[in-house]
Amino acid sequence: MSAPAHGFWHILLGRMTWDSLAFVRAWHDPTVSEIIGSCAAALVVIGAVALFAALTYYRAWRPLWKNWVVSVDHKKIGIMYMVLAGVMLTRALIEAVLMRLQQADAVNKPGFLAPDHFGQLFSTHGTIMIFFVAMPLLTGLINFVMPMQIGARDVSFPTMNSISLGLTTAGAILIMISLVLGKFSTGGWSGYPPYTEMSYNPGEGPDYWIWAVTLSSIGTTMTGINFAVTIYKERTQGMHLMRMPLFTWTALCTSILMIFAMPPLTVATAMLALDRYLGFHFFTNGMGGNLMNYANLFWLFGHPEVYILILPAFGVYSEVFSTFSAKKLYGYTSLVIATMAIAVLSFTVWLHHFFTMGQNANINAFFGIATMTIGIPTGVKIYDWMWTMFRGRVRFSVPMLFSLAFLITFVVGGVTGILLATPPIDFMVHNTVFLVAHFHNMLIPGLLYGMIAGYQYWFPKAFGFRLNERWGRLSFLCWVLGFYLAFMPLYVLGADGMPRRSQELFHSSYLPWLIVAGIGGLVLLAALLTLFIQLWVSIRERDANRVPIGDPWDGRGLEWSMAAPPPEYNFHVLPKVTGRDAFTHRKEQGEAYQPAAEYQDIELPRDNASGAVIGLGGLAAAFGLVWHIWWLAILGVLIMWGMVIFRSFITETHQIIPADEVERQHRAFLKEVSETRAVDRDYEMTPQNRGLAEADT
Repeated sequence: MSAPAHGFWHILLGRMTWDSLAFVRAWHDPTVSEIIGSCAAALVVIGAVALFAALTYYRAWRPLWKNWVVSVDHKKIGIMYMVLAGVMLTRALIEAVLMRLQQADAVNKPGFLAPDHFGQLFSTHGTIMIFFVAMPLLTGLINFVMPMQIGARDVSFPTMNSISLGLTTAGAILIMISLVLGKFSTGGWSGYPPYTEMSYNPGEGPDYWIWAVTLSSIGTTMTGINFAVTIYKERTQGMHLMRMPLFTWTALCTSILMIFAMPPLTVATAMLALDRYLGFHFFTNGMGGNLMNYANLFWLFGHPEVYILILPAFGVYSEVFSTFSAKKLYGYTSLVIATMAIAVLSFTVWLHHFFTMGQNANINAFFGIATMTIGIPTGVKIYDWMWTMFRGRVRFSVPMLFSLAFLITFVVGGVTGILLATPPIDFMVHNTVFLVAHFHNMLIPGLLYGMIAGYQYWFPKAFGFRLNERWGRLSFLCWVLGFYLAFMPLYVLGADGMPRRSQELFHSSYLPWLIVAGIGGLVLLAALLTLFIQLWVSIRERDANRVPIGDPWDGRGLEWSMAAPPPEYNFHVLPKVTGRDAFTHRKEQGEAYQPAAEYQDIELPRDNASGAVIGLGGLAAAFGLVWHIWWLAILGVLIMWGMVIFRSFITETHQIIPADEVERQHRAFLKEVSETRAVDRDYEMTPQNRGLAEADT
């Protein structure tokens, strides 16, 4: 092993050595585990080089920078969030498959992964899935859809929106760097001390986790503020709260949860950083601190976080069930009340994550009852969605298939949640794979199916062409089959006592179930692959599936009233709303696709590089802190604050689109509408569907 650098090299590189490189470690210790790690590092490096080469060869640097990186258009920022989530999902799912295969191979033998490597895998998998897949997916979808649903031109703070994306991307890049340089934390996605304290874990791993999560949590807090203010202040005329689409309602409740749930996480990671860097003892029981402070802070974020993840998916399902049943949403008011009830109750249940950690039975009983109570508003939603489909003209599109799979599978996960809310039962299965099966049973059918359904549903609006239906259905089959194969065996194994996060196992009876779970993981990987193939095939066939009029599904909200892709200003004239399902009402009254009596100049925010520069500064500061490269950490902080100060001197922050240009574009769109034949729902999956729906009455 190489010794730490001294003198000039220590100042330049901090605690980095040659052995920090995954390739060097594999060279010195060519075990299967180290070779797998070096191959992963090689993929990151090759991917980065290939991307750089492709952008250079196709001369795409300038368009990428000008049209995307510095854009403050909420639609483009939403798409970039989704792309980031797709990249990180690929890594996290591969890691999940490796863990399942390792466990299937490690019954009464070591398996192919070293314990330390296995610990890194379950830590990165959980961290990525929560902070860099789930959060970017829902943030991207809300970013894209919500302003259009409420009749707004953009979010209230477009530059803040770009900064949030920059910080989240910086955190994701930091985790990707950890594949190449150093090792990631082995402390799990929750980072519990004292294991992650300096005395037990002095390496760079916990620091990678701390700063990646901190960057994400700060960005998410800003996002919550932005979304909440947008919904409160930017609604178009007549868009009262009780006229908002359910997706916007879930976005509002999610935003409020972000505002109040993310700061405890930021405080917890900051306090852990102070423990590690400056010798504080916030969480050291023998030094005046208290470990339970960390547990309470983390889960004060952690359980509202579950509903931050699930509520936007509930909003997607509400839109999909209504649209593809050709009916208004049943029980709108009860769905709104249920959404708000879930948001409030989510702050009353955090302690069920540590029933076994010493508090008395009365406290456990209170939180157990609160946990069961939160199932009631969720049940209300399930029944409302079923009644929405009742006697509707149900079309089994890909978004609808994912929604139906959610409806069935989520109930199974909810029942196991009620079991875990009972403290005596939780004592029996706590820290077993029964718990792993439960939360994946909630997050995959709940969140991931919802985000995929939303992606399939709104993709034609974003890019102007429909996704390939056949590959979408194949992906759906793989996602559902893979989930049941991968996680239902874990309920059996958990009931049989198999501990979670186990690198090696010693009961031969586990083996058949672990093999099935491993096969399920491979099927899930195939599901992701088919999603990418669907996208590639759809791009190749885009000319045959274009929907330029923008309403391929006979949608009900304002987002379907404009062209696909939408203009940068969304609406040529801000709409006036007189009831729920605003666009459906206008179609029924024959008022859709009408020229305006008067067109006005439109003011939009100018694109700027604040988000990209602040994100780059955040990445530099975090990387410097991880490796104790103090000059780089200081430089990163100076870059961030320098950009903030520089931005404060910019006075020309908006651009004007002249009224005559707005009118020209709108009349060209209306001309295309007049030349397009409306199609019946029976033909919505055919090339005849150009995005003009024949109203289904």
